[in-house]
Amino acid sequence: MQNLNDLHTVSRSFSTTDKMPVLFLGHGSPMNAIEENQFVSGFRDLAKSLPQPNAILCISAHWYTKGTKVTAMEMPKTIHDFGGFPQELFEVQYPVKGSPELALETKELLLPVEVELDETWGLDHGTWSVIKHLYPDANVPVIQLSIDYSKPPEYHFELAKQLNQLRYKGILIVGSGNIVHNLRLVDYPNFDKDNYGYDWAIEAREVVNNYLLDANFKPLLEYEKQSKALRIAIPTPEHFLPLIYTLGLKDKKDELYLFNDKLVAGSLSMTSVKIM
Repeated sequence: MQNLNDLHTVSRSFSTTDKMPVLFLGHGSPMNAIEENQFVSGFRDLAKSLPQPNAILCISAHWYTKGTKVTAMEMPKTIHDFGGFPQELFEVQYPVKGSPELALETKELLLPVEVELDETWGLDHGTWSVIKHLYPDANVPVIQLSIDYSKPPEYHFELAKQLNQLRYKGILIVGSGNIVHNLRLVDYPNFDKDNYGYDWAIEAREVVNNYLLDANFKPLLEYEKQSKALRIAIPTPEHFLPLIYTLGLKDKKDELYLFNDKLVAGSLSMTSVKIM
């Protein structure tokens, strides 16, 4: 493992590029990793429009930690962090390389926040279940940045801004979660019904989409103070905060686009965001 004295050398290991897009991907059910559906097609269509990245930094809803960590191993393991699904899903491997160099650079960029270089986590399904559709050949190195559960949304929004330099080094930054995500209220018998949402989910999606398209992010940082519909849609923050990282990286010249913008099973949304 390189130490921090090597960081100037590390920073030169990623070539300067045109500014990369930033993504928020609604990852939904882990079954999206192996099923063919409109959302998987949406991810593949997205990939056709992306410049080839040097590496990917992913902020997943499923790595929720005290403090901030970044994966720093050469070969991250594929984590099957779920239960009750077919054996076929547990057999999926995404044998992509990590990037200790990018982990070190991320650690430096986020100073004075102390970032732990992690050698144990790997890639959870919030990362590999969607990245595998963008880069099925596993030919782009991937690292994960954890979400500090002790911090409020505005903290994460500001922290993301410190990563902006990476967009000019060919690094694709991806947030992975779900905007509307209330698992307790999922209507499983209607899981396959197209664009099906409860009234509160329809309202929450419309409200959030309007804020996104208007680049009015402050209400999203204060989502707990918003309407009842939004509070039901976001009962806990971990699936929402990856969106906040994505929004923190938007600059004034960037355009924001929505895709996969549908509701699922009453209480979930697959709405995804591309910023470029």
